[in-house]
Amino acid sequence: MTKKEDVLSLNNLPSIVERRSKRLGQGHGSGKVKTAGRGTKGQKARGKIPLLFAGSSLQASWLKRLPLLRGKGKNKAINNKKPVIINVKFLNGLKANSEVTLESLKKAGVVDQDETKVKILGDGDLNVALTVKLPVSSGAKAKIEKAGGKVE
Repeated sequence: MTKKEDVLSLNNLPSIVERRSKRLGQGHGSGKVKTAGRGTKGQKARGKIPLLFAGSSLQASWLKRLPLLRGKGKNKAINNKKPVIINVKFLNGLKANSEVTLESLKKAGVVDQDETKVKILGDGDLNVALTVKLPVSSGAKAKIEKAGGKVE
């Protein structure tokens, strides 16, 4: 004899985990007959709309509406990168009587590796004599020379 639990009955049927997807536009058997679940009329009911469609075939696409860069000086914006500003107080970690260049600041970790321009400003105090070979503000120049260094 079989146990009561082994008999297939309505109260111990296995549960269905996944729901079947709607089969749209597949005739009367689908349950979505005339409009196939798209509502009635309109652009979305009649076909696919491209992802970047802008409202009409007469209207220019978003790419064509962007401003064009023409003629002289079109690449100035790319090369016109502002310098990274470093204050004098951050130079205290460098060795005494050393040269301060872009490469030495990159090695010391004061500046990121991908930087191309640096300017030194005069905020803070400098306790180390350094030879600076970078663009410097007038206040920074005074503090560097006061600490015993020089600006080239």
